[in-house]
Amino acid sequence: MLNLEGKVAVVFGLANKRSIAWGIVQKLHEAGTKLAISYQNERMKAEAEGLINDLPGAEAFQCDVSNDAEIDQVFAQLKERYGKLDVLVHSVAFAPAEELKNDFVHTSREGFRVAHDVSVYSLIALSRAAAPLMSEGGSIITLTYYGAEKVVPHYNVMGVAKAALEATVRYLAADLGKQNIRVNAISAGPIKTLAARGIGGLSDMLKAHADRAPLHRNTEQAEVGSTAVYLASQLASGVTGEVIYVDSGYNIMGF
Repeated sequence: MLNLEGKVAVVFGLANKRSIAWGIVQKLHEAGTKLAISYQNERMKAEAEGLINDLPGAEAFQCDVSNDAEIDQVFAQLKERYGKLDVLVHSVAFAPAEELKNDFVHTSREGFRVAHDVSVYSLIALSRAAAPLMSEGGSIITLTYYGAEKVVPHYNVMGVAKAALEATVRYLAADLGKQNIRVNAISAGPIKTLAARGIGGLSDMLKAHADRAPLHRNTEQAEVGSTAVYLASQLASGVTGEVIYVDSGYNIMGF
């Protein structure tokens, strides 16, 4: 395992032990990172804090990333507590449940807005707030999915939002590179998270993935976490604006 002692990381998007964020948090903790971990609201507080308390030295912060005032508040707290940031992990995505049930052509204006605000604009807002604390450079990491490139049944507006997210990664990388801040995305294979359970046909998606991927299995949280540690480390010092696949090779297959 890489050694990231002395590094400070903030992770947004922890919901429960099935969260991709939890897999990333565990690996960053193993690498020695000082961790600030954010959950969305009071409803998620008990479960999130229960997990965070199992990681000695990690601290919990509440932040709804669709609220600029809460973003400002949490980054003021981070500045006071740590003085700097080295790593930002954006593991946040949401679309109203009804948008993932009907045909994409029936996407509502409000559903489209919400999906892009929470899943995409939040990365811009968090990066803007984090950049002044990354005075020694840093690594910003977000999570995407193959549905950004190819049509995945029932993924609908989230696929369009993930495509926008991947473009956002490139534009942020271009903007922040002069500050030695790298911005990358991990495209993880389907994982049975709380958010993924809202997608119709998830079981079929998981089976198809395992059947067709070169490694003939689904992706594990820990594998995504290990890639995040790599992107957070100096081993990835020349990597920015990229989408890195952690999907057992599924994306390389034609059929």
